[in-house]
Amino acid sequence: MCIFAKFFIIKVIMLIGDNITIRTVHGLADIDMQKIRAFLQGAVYSWCITRKNEWFCARDFIGGDNYYWEHYPLGVLYFRHINAGHNHEYAFDQAAKDAGKILKGVLQDDNRVFETEGGYTRRYRWIN
Repeated sequence: MCIFAKFFIIKVIMLIGDNITIRTVHGLADIDMQKIRAFLQGAVYSWCITRKNEWFCARDFIGGDNYYWEHYPLGVLYFRHINAGHNHEYAFDQAAKDAGKILKGVLQDDNRVFETEGGYTRRYRWIN
């Protein structure tokens, strides 16, 4: 007699709010995606430790003084649009959107729970 066991992996939702749909960014090598996700995860970790209960968005990590991405993992996002023949403005805009999509996925996969809400830019907050 054989006994069959079924195992189910349950994914706990770690992102709550008005839009928790995760969009995939295509066209990146796995190693590049891992580096980008690690970079953003580190930024989120630092934010949550130093600015508890404050909202953040992708531009807090990748905009302002952090806009020059050439020597950072995020440079891959920008240069793939440049290499496809797009101008600087378009490439930067699309790379920023890609980074935002990846950030949302990073938060979904985090062990902590984050709240999200839309607006001009999507923002997040750690619920501790």
